[in-house]
Amino acid sequence: MSHHTAYSMAGICAVGGAIGYAKGRSIPSLVAGVGIGAVYCYAGLRIQKNQEYGHELALAASSLLLFAMGPKALRTRAPVPVVMSTLGTASAAYYSKKSYEDRYGV
Repeated sequence: MSHHTAYSMAGICAVGGAIGYAKGRSIPSLVAGVGIGAVYCYAGLRIQKNQEYGHELALAASSLLLFAMGPKALRTRAPVPVVMSTLGTASAAYYSKKSYEDRYGV
């Protein structure tokens, strides 16, 4: 079921990048949103097919999202960066737990 979370995060990141582009014509926001969304989508596929490193890939995407949006959220307090960094934190915690469970069979 954790592939649903990855697919949801993929869509949210793509929409977040599109909002960043629509509001400020920020091409880096669009590229980052679509790029991180693509990584989440690939991680979701790997998780769904029970292939190795799906949770770890989703954890990497979550960490990247957190470290990219966290400083901007603290600096600007704008709603989209705050929401994206919060989601990055929550999904990083979730996929850390899932990676631990996969590795140690808990």
